[in-house]
Amino acid sequence: MTLYLNEHVSPETILRCKQYDYIVGAKLYPAGATTNSEEGVNSLRALYPLLDLMQDNNLVLQLHGEVTQGDIFEREKRFIEEELQALTQNFPRLRMVLEHISSQAAVDFVSQASEFIAATITPHHLLYNRNHLLAGGIKPHYYCLPILKHQRDQAALRQAAVSGSGKFFAGTDSAPHAQGSKENSCGCAGIYSAPFAIAFYAQCFEEMNHLPKLNAFLGHFGADFYQLPRNNSLVELIKKPHKIPLSQPLGNDKVVPMEAGETVFWSIHDSI
Repeated sequence: MTLYLNEHVSPETILRCKQYDYIVGAKLYPAGATTNSEEGVNSLRALYPLLDLMQDNNLVLQLHGEVTQGDIFEREKRFIEEELQALTQNFPRLRMVLEHISSQAAVDFVSQASEFIAATITPHHLLYNRNHLLAGGIKPHYYCLPILKHQRDQAALRQAAVSGSGKFFAGTDSAPHAQGSKENSCGCAGIYSAPFAIAFYAQCFEEMNHLPKLNAFLGHFGADFYQLPRNNSLVELIKKPHKIPLSQPLGNDKVVPMEAGETVFWSIHDSI
């Protein structure tokens, strides 16, 4: 469990977190950076006293790393340059996860940073780039934040995922939105991958000829960074194709999953 970090969180709340083993950190959204982030942070500097407490109490800062103005394809890069570099300098022992990275700039920064900095990578940023979103017409179910970027950014993310570095691990950023909320004149951001995410990751690692590294990326590196025990239970993947449904129920509505109607070639063994 994580806290939703903003200017209204008190120092007492941060200190109380250490009483509960299940609270591992706090998530920071710049206000307006993504769907449902209206209560996010307006000034990172205002949070510095809280970040100091998090550093002293060994809590993890989880970051949606984008500024909220300017070219949407450059917002992650600008956040790194304008905010994250200062954060890492001012809080060198604060563990930070730059979540759902989407750019070569983020890969380069995390790779060169200290052992206190890590990043998660989604299946959709590994399998897609902005051509999937925009070429041949706008595809609302490929719209996410951080937005899909250039093919070279996708290539950098894929190399990072299969690198074997413990700095990079899985994080789906799976976001189910009702079909009508996506397919309209101002569709919301979010890609729903959760039910099939392991198969999507396996597809990428197979395409990169690095399947033996998938287990650590999915099951070891994240736990290690969060200083949690590795899960001893197993999921067995088998090479068995199956078709992703066109939609799935979402309350009284429907949600369109990632790769809807397409065939993926990995399945989870039913007996495990």
